[in-house]
This record gives sequence, structure tokens and C-alpha cells, in this order.
Amino acid sequence: MRRLARHSSSACAVASLWLGLAALSGCGAALAQPARTEPPGVGIYTCVDARGRTLTADRPIAECSDREQRELGPSGTVRRKLEPTYTAHELQEREDRAREAAIQAARIIDERRRERALLVRYPNATTHDRERVEALSQIDAVIQAAKKRIVELGDDRKKIDEELEFYKQDTSKAPGAVRRRIEDNTQSLAVQNRFIAEQEEEKKRVNARFDEERGRLKTLWSPQNGGNPR
Repeated sequence: MRRLARHSSSACAVASLWLGLAALSGCGAALAQPARTEPPGVGIYTCVDARGRTLTADRPIAECSDREQRELGPSGTVRRKLEPTYTAHELQEREDRAREAAIQAARIIDERRRERALLVRYPNATTHDRERVEALSQIDAVIQAAKKRIVELGDDRKKIDEELEFYKQDTSKAPGAVRRRIEDNTQSLAVQNRFIAEQEEEKKRVNARFDEERGRLKTLWSPQNGGNPR
């Protein structure tokens, strides 16, 4: 059966094609049996090609293999839609786009969840400021303990130096126990200084986290979002 010519009204083409199909099916068979509203296995395909033309045919249309086609029944209703025929490369691109869209959607959902949790934890600026102060105070307390330990190590070193006074001409002659005390004191002092430096870096990280949260919370606290910044 030949492909029908394009025209501006797809309804006329559909009606004409169905008349032709009915004639080919035979009048005798039509009189012997009740008329079917939707002849089985017969469909009319229509689409709009790349040039904007509406095409119709009794089989899938090659010119529209790269776009959606519709299979119509005798009444013009859509029986089904045919997806475009894709190459392997095009299918891979579609899968990649779908995967990226899913990742982006999941990222947005996770961001919204974190924002809700952040707003529950910090309903206003006062609670956020208070928790920042508490977090920094804990770090400062640890730093102060380390500094106190450094003072103690300094006192111990003075006592060791007093014992070494007798061996100041040649410290290699000092007893092994004294030399070990000097080594332990030096190592402990280095550990405490390194620990204090690490805690100072932690304070920077804590402040950076609270600063980042504050920027997001300002939007969540805004009157447009029903927030209360105070």
C-alpha cells in the first residue's frame, strides 16, 4: 500500500486512508459481519517531519524515524505513540542525560533536607551565635590545658637543668636517667606545641563552618521564607 501524500489537515488524510482500507477489506465480509469500530491490526501513522510537514501513512513513517509518531484509530484517537529510533550513540547520550538529571534531582532533594535540618537546629541567629561560642570555648579549653602542660614541662626542665649544673663542663657524663628526662621533656614539649597548632586550625575550620551556615541561614530566616532572624 503506497504512502499517502502530505497535506495540511491530518484528519482528512486519516479519513481517506481509512476509506481505502475499508474498500480493500471487501464489501461481502462487511455485510456478513457487524462493522468494527477499530479494525484489528490496522493503523494509520502520522507525524510532523523536520520541515514542519504533517505526514500520514499506513505504516511507520521513515521521514519521522528521528521523532515521535502517533498511531491513530478510525475515529482519529491515538492508539499509541512510537518513540524515535535512536542510534547507539544517541541512546548513550540519552542515558547519560537521564543519569545526570537523576543525580541533580537527588542533590537538590538532599540539599533541601539539609536546609530543613539546619533550620530546625538554628531557628534564629541567637541560637546559631550561642552554638558557635560554645564550640570555640571547648577548643579554647583544650588549648589552655595544653598551655598549662607546657608551663609544667618548663618547670620540670628547670629542675633538670639544675641537676645538670654539676655536669655543665661535660653533659655526656650526666647519669642516663637525667638524659632520658631531658629527651622526654623535649618530646613532650613538641607534642604540646603541635597539639596547640592543630587546635588553632580547628578553630578556623569551626568558624568557617559557622560562617558558611550563617550565609545559608540568612536566606532561610528571611521574611519571604517565614523565618525569624532574631
